[in-house]
Amino acid sequence: MVRMFLFLLCAGLSGLAQNGTSASRLLVVNIKEHSVLVVAPESGKVVQTIPIGVSGHEIALSPDHRFAYVPIYSDAVLGDAGHDGRTIDVIDLKALKVVSSIDLGRTLRPHQAVFSPEGLLYVTAELANAVEVVDTQKRAVVGEIPTGKPQTHAIVISPDGLRAYTANVDSGTVSVLDLRERKLIAVIPVAKRVQRIAISADGRWVFTCDWDAPREAVIDTRTLTVSRWIGLKGVPFSNKLTPDGRWLLVSETKDEKGLLEVVDLNTLQVVKSFMLDAQPFGFLIHGNRAYMSCLTQGKIEILNLLNWTLEKPIVLTWGTDGMAWIDETAN
Repeated sequence: MVRMFLFLLCAGLSGLAQNGTSASRLLVVNIKEHSVLVVAPESGKVVQTIPIGVSGHEIALSPDHRFAYVPIYSDAVLGDAGHDGRTIDVIDLKALKVVSSIDLGRTLRPHQAVFSPEGLLYVTAELANAVEVVDTQKRAVVGEIPTGKPQTHAIVISPDGLRAYTANVDSGTVSVLDLRERKLIAVIPVAKRVQRIAISADGRWVFTCDWDAPREAVIDTRTLTVSRWIGLKGVPFSNKLTPDGRWLLVSETKDEKGLLEVVDLNTLQVVKSFMLDAQPFGFLIHGNRAYMSCLTQGKIEILNLLNWTLEKPIVLTWGTDGMAWIDETAN
């Protein structure tokens, strides 16, 4: 009787996982396949493919994790001519399919989307030199904030929700935006070109990548100036803070290879380095692991943040970019 009970219990738990009631999933945007891949992180297997527009790069989850939002950027890479997007695809995370598309009103090359603490979605709009403000309940644009510079590509929002900071690639600047007044506060000169951007947990510092030199800029959000530089071994592309606010992860290129460096934010010094086959484009931190999408290698590198070791990567296909994490629940 006891053996039969245990057998039935195990079978039931296995069925729950297979039916998606307790399993977690990694969502990966693939810019070449014009899709979002639904990946079982333990096995690394793609369990479902969600077709999206041409082409999404980044993905943002609603605060209640009910929907995912994928800005449809362009079929071209940054700075090149191409067929440019004007919409945001909306994915129902229970049905795992696109259920709507938010029209931004004109061709904008929307790239990165982030939610503010108040629940509005802010989306970089390269061709407008601006950030679009989207009400996802109405599925409509409700405002626009100018950045004053072209190629507004990446964005972070301060923890209090009052300011946003954008990385404007070819102008090498960071724009500071007032989210309540929806106006430009300042444009901070940083370098010849910059790339991705991150903000400290207390909102005191903003970090952005010099895309031409082995260094990371540290911006003081009180003085709105570059206060110092973090020296690196390679040329940085993207960055991500760990949730505890202690470490800054920086993806770089060095000698045509990928390089991940870990900066101690107490000292602003690099304390760990990891050589990779290719440079990571995107970061996602879930639990004690950092997931890093390597677009040109088509795989997800995984860094264990407890013991600082690289784990077995998830091998997918060329074009992996933005990522998000969901816990599947029954429909």
